[in-house]
Order: sequence, then C-alpha cells, then structure tokens
Amino acid sequence: MEFAEFPKMARLSRECIVTEKIDGTNSQIFIGENGEFLTGSRTRWITPQDDNYGFSKWAHENKDELLTLGQGRHFGEWWGQGIQRKYGMDKNVFSLFNAIRWGEKRPSCCSVVPVLWHGDFSLLDVGFVMSHLKQTGSKASLNFMSPEGIVIYHTAANVGFKKTFENDSTGKWDK
Repeated sequence: MEFAEFPKMARLSRECIVTEKIDGTNSQIFIGENGEFLTGSRTRWITPQDDNYGFSKWAHENKDELLTLGQGRHFGEWWGQGIQRKYGMDKNVFSLFNAIRWGEKRPSCCSVVPVLWHGDFSLLDVGFVMSHLKQTGSKASLNFMSPEGIVIYHTAANVGFKKTFENDSTGKWDK
C-alpha cells in the first residue's frame, strides 16, 4: 500500500476578499494558446446561435478587446436587463470575478465585481460587510436596494463561499 500523507490545511485567519454576489448568470470566456475563443455558461459551451441571455453574442462582438484578457479561463457574471434581479438596468454587463487581478487592468467592455472588504478572515468583519450592503444597497448597480449577498474568497484555501440574504437562516442581516 502506498503511503498517503494528510493534506495541509489552510489557516482560517488569512487573507480573504469579500465581493458583492451579483444575481445574473455565470459566464466564462476561454482563450486558448492558438487564439481559440470559446464562450460558456456555468454548465456548457455556448455560441451566438445557442446562447445564454445573449452573452455569447456580446462576447463575439467584443472578441478583439476580450482577447486582451490573455490565455486561460475568465469567469464572471453576465447580468442586468432581463436576467434575474435585472438591477433596474437597460443593458447587460459582464463583471469578471477575480477583482484583485483585474481592477483597472481590464478590457473596457468588462466590469469587475465590487470589492466590499479585503483583509484577514473575520466573522465580525464579514457580518459588518453583509449588514452594510443590506443597508446601503448594491455597489454594482448604485441605487438598487435589493442586493443578493456576498462572496467570500479565501486566498489560502483557494475557495469561495457565498452568503445570500434570502437563504440566511439567522436573519441577523435584516437589521
């Protein structure tokens, strides 16, 4: 029998990035080594002819600019007019998830999910961020007072956790 060591555990009190969870549809852009350009939803590849809320059509119309993202998979949320909460918008937006990477260095046709807090993980800070978001409304779409919740990305564990207002059994975010 080959020996298997117990995997290292990430320390909880390490860097995390809290972003607004936008209620749209998960989307991705894949750029291959040879310039291959694919678009996808959360569960499948899509095309302008077999689309998901018009994301693939939009991406192909903005392909030259999106190619500046570079090789790899680029995940984000396609949201706005006609999708989930709609956010009172008359257009759709693609917001990249990796907010720390993209910041201002993104294609102008893309947005980035709003960073609400960045620091070592703390339940108190996460609670404050959630309460503040509930009181002040969406940072992705100003004056929209019904945000969905937050995403906590724990960098040491390389994992994200979502917390939504509707599915919170504690109810403590309603204050």
